[in-house]
Amino acid sequence: MRVPLYLTAVLVSGFGTTAMWLVSGIWVKSLTGSDGLAALTAFALWAPALLGPWLGAVADRVRRRPLLVALNTAMALLLPLLLWVDRADRVWLLFVLLLVYGTQGAVHEAAETALAAGALDRERLGDFNGLRMTANEAMKLVAPLVAAGLFARYGGGPVALLDAGTFAVAAALFGLLRVREARPERQERPRVAEGARLLRESPVLRPLVLAGGFTMLLAGLNGAAIYAVVDDVLGRAPAYAGVLYAAQGAGSVTAGLLAGPMLRRVPERVLATAGLALFSVGAAARVLSSAPVALGASALIGVGLPLVLVATMTALQREVPAEAVGRAAGTAHTLLFAPNALALAAGAALTSLVDPRLLLPVLAAAGLLGAAALATLARPARTSEKAVAPAPAGPPGRA
Repeated sequence: MRVPLYLTAVLVSGFGTTAMWLVSGIWVKSLTGSDGLAALTAFALWAPALLGPWLGAVADRVRRRPLLVALNTAMALLLPLLLWVDRADRVWLLFVLLLVYGTQGAVHEAAETALAAGALDRERLGDFNGLRMTANEAMKLVAPLVAAGLFARYGGGPVALLDAGTFAVAAALFGLLRVREARPERQERPRVAEGARLLRESPVLRPLVLAGGFTMLLAGLNGAAIYAVVDDVLGRAPAYAGVLYAAQGAGSVTAGLLAGPMLRRVPERVLATAGLALFSVGAAARVLSSAPVALGASALIGVGLPLVLVATMTALQREVPAEAVGRAAGTAHTLLFAPNALALAAGAALTSLVDPRLLLPVLAAAGLLGAAALATLARPARTSEKAVAPAPAGPPGRA
């Protein structure tokens, strides 16, 4: 597999997705004036993740590269329909397409994870996942500025067309990939519960997925408190949250570059422990009323979270048999990110009742306890050294 070509597809697609994610809420707010409906756009994008085990199974029933081409092509054709959304009574179409967007995203994530697991050597998976994280996070630094400017000038339609264009380019790039994939077995329908069983029974994956879900739960609470921190702790205008998000994004880009080399030296469990600890220290530091400290704390959070996620997904690709990676990845995606979505909702209510200078130290202490628990686990023996064996040599240009 040509890794640069693959990462370019991820980069292009990530730019459009981030732009659309930002603009969808602004679009609904501008047409309806409703904060509640605007907030529901994020829920519409996240809700299909709850179906991760079923959506991930799709990636195990067909060849992954053609599936990625089809998913990107479909979104490129559907998104121009949003040009019709120019008044409040047509906002329903935006919500329908956001649900479709989230559904294809869950399948896309599982297919990407499975394709990489089957095409790359085990030792290169950490580097690949780190670079993939860097590509996604880098777009989060650039896309919001472009999307906000485009929406302010021309409205939501051009942003939808921009996103459609990125999907079309990504489809073309995935189509150019040279990957040898075996035809999936068709004798019986892949069992959705198989993904959960593989995660549950693996002494390597079970603690990592549990720690990852716990980390994302804390991350949701921390994210919900960001505006309270800006107002009550730092005494800044709400727009300053954008500066903190930029610092967090810079930390995530750095983490993506470091994750691969680190995974060649330490087990995934160690990297995940370090990531959870760094996140917890960053969350605790947010109680200090210093702008430089707040920026440093955001950068630490930005470093910590990706280390946990990269470690977990790399372990999954190494441990799970290639024919079941889609189901396992879909299930893991639900277990990792559903707590984040629920915590964002609960945190919105909690931060209106509890001062962030009380909430964040408790959150940080819970995170450090979780890191300590993960660190003190006995080092598990790998249960499936042959589960994702290096693929046979392919044509020139294959990774």
